[in-house]
Order: sequence, then structure tokens, then C-alpha cells
Amino acid sequence: MTETTIDDIIQSLQNIIAKCAAANSRLGYFATLYLKVTQSVKDGIASGQFQDGQRMEKLDVVFASRYLDAYQKWTSHQPTTTSWAIAFEQAEKSSVLVLQHLLLGMNAHINLDLGIAAVEVCEGQPLANLSQDFDAINTIIAALTNQVLFELGQVSPLLSLLGLHASNANSALIQFSIGNARDGAWCFAESLIAQKPEDYAAFIATRDKTIHNLGNSIVDTSGFMRLTVWLIHLFEWKKPSRIIKALNEYQKKKIVVAK
Repeated sequence: MTETTIDDIIQSLQNIIAKCAAANSRLGYFATLYLKVTQSVKDGIASGQFQDGQRMEKLDVVFASRYLDAYQKWTSHQPTTTSWAIAFEQAEKSSVLVLQHLLLGMNAHINLDLGIAAVEVCEGQPLANLSQDFDAINTIIAALTNQVLFELGQVSPLLSLLGLHASNANSALIQFSIGNARDGAWCFAESLIAQKPEDYAAFIATRDKTIHNLGNSIVDTSGFMRLTVWLIHLFEWKKPSRIIKALNEYQKKKIVVAK
């Protein structure tokens, strides 16, 4: 399927979620989070929340298509970016926290894909023209934060223990911030758009390697942090289909849970 509208994106995400729930696949965790954001962006466009709703829909489609393409390649055993590869690889491991799965997806999608999508949507026009609507997404994400945290708290009741490590500036798991990631994505877009077209691929490949390494640091814990993650995981829900359903409350009735 070739997605050309935000409704196409929503349908594709729903298909992934349903497929992952039926297959008990952790690949569905990030898709549930992404669906919430996409639905909120659609509502924001409809309510005139953005400076240019048509351009925002195009950005949403171009941006989301990078995730959908990565997912399709991975499930078809084709190579994808290393940033997405680590997120998909970790989905095979039962020892990784639900939060870590979500952060790995956000790491690849925001830190790599978003800057690329922003440059593509500009089509030679100044990147600054997109700035206001780009920043408006932060407002949407902030509005979803409490809902997502509540749902995470259901499936991972001891997740608040990570607060014991709040001062650990060396832990990517603790310090990962969507706001900071989006700021970094904007800086990456500014650098990318300044490159000569023939240098794009090499510049993106370098960025991909950096983001892959950041993904590694999200799951590579040590010392007291590793012990805390183990304890949180001990009490976390284990069945992916049940977790997907809880994280996707809005679509609960549309998901067939594997028995």
C-alpha cells in the first residue's frame, strides 16, 4: 500500500497493530504509540491548529512512511537503517522493558527520520517556513504524555523506580527526552538541507550510525540501573498482545488478542 493521506497512515498503523497483537509481537508497541500521535495530528489539522494544515499532512505522511517502510523491510527480511534495525532486533527479546521498546522506536524515528522528512517536505524552500508547525507537534505530544504514562503504569507497575536514577546523566534510558530529540532532529534537518544533494546519502549514513549507537545505550544498562530494570521487568506484564491492547485503549475493540 502506498500511503498518500493521513487516513492512509492511520489505516496502515491499525493494520500493523492488529497483526502484531494476533502474532504476540512486540513490534506492535511502538505502532500503538505512533497511532495516538497521528490521530492527534489529524485532529489538530482539522481544528486549524497548524499554520499550514495541508503541508502538515504531507509532513505526517512523508515522516510516517519512513517508519512503515522500515517495518515492511524488516518483516520482509530486507535491510533497513541501522537505527531501526536495533529497535526491531530488540523486539525479539523478552528482557527489554516496554518503555525501552518505545524509546528505541522514538530514537530511530525522531532522531533520524524526522529531519529527513522535514527536508523532503520543504522541496527547496527555506526550512524556517516549517518551524512553527514543527514546534506545534510538541504541544500535541505534551497533551498525550499523561495518557501514555497512565497506560505504561498499568503494564509496568514498578516503572516509577526509574526515578531513583533521575540524576544519572550518563544513562540514555533516563535522559531520553522527546523535546530534546525533536530539537536535535531540527538541527539535523538544518545541517542536512545545507549539504549538496550528492552528499545527502553519506551525511544520513553518518547520522544513522550515531543514532544506532544511542539506541544501544538505551538498552545497555549496568550496575544499580541494571538491577532496577530487572526488578521493573519482573513485575511487568509479559504477554505482548495484552500489552498492545492496554497501550491502544482507543482501538481496543478493533484488536483481536491472541489466545
